Amino acid sequence: MSNIADLIEAYIRQQLAQQQDGKVELRRTDIADKISCAPSQISYVLSTRFTQDKGFVVESRRGLGGYIRIVQVPDQQQVKNLIYADMRSKITGDTTYGEVEGMLHYLQQHELITQREAALCMQVIDGLFHSPTMDVAEKVQMIQSLFLTLEKFS
Repeated sequence: MSNIADLIEAYIRQQLAQQQDGKVELRRTDIADKISCAPSQISYVLSTRFTQDKGFVVESRRGLGGYIRIVQVPDQQQVKNLIYADMRSKITGDTTYGEVEGMLHYLQQHELITQREAALCMQVIDGLFHSPTMDVAEKVQMIQSLFLTLEKFS
């Protein structure tokens, strides 16, 4: 059973990997035909290897028009990384002091950084925005680096 279960799991993970959104909809009979197994073995794999505590949501409908919908739910660290990556991508030469302040406020509000960290960052940001010697590209690079550092230590 383990060998077939491994094959079923590998097939489902391969199908998930091919999707950009982390969702896949499959038919039990199609999987059973490809791997030459019983549909009950697919049910076993779904109930033991694609569980919520392992980061998956499985919706299943049996019958003629039946399907299996599997959604890979990102874990907390992945969500944090996405938030920080989005913020870094929005930091450009046109980004205002208020926008950066809003980003830091968002991070603090969602407990990704502490109030102290936000205050320290605001001191750095204030210095960068009011520096007469730094050009725009350097300011952008410094602010993006600050957010990257916050991400790595959160």
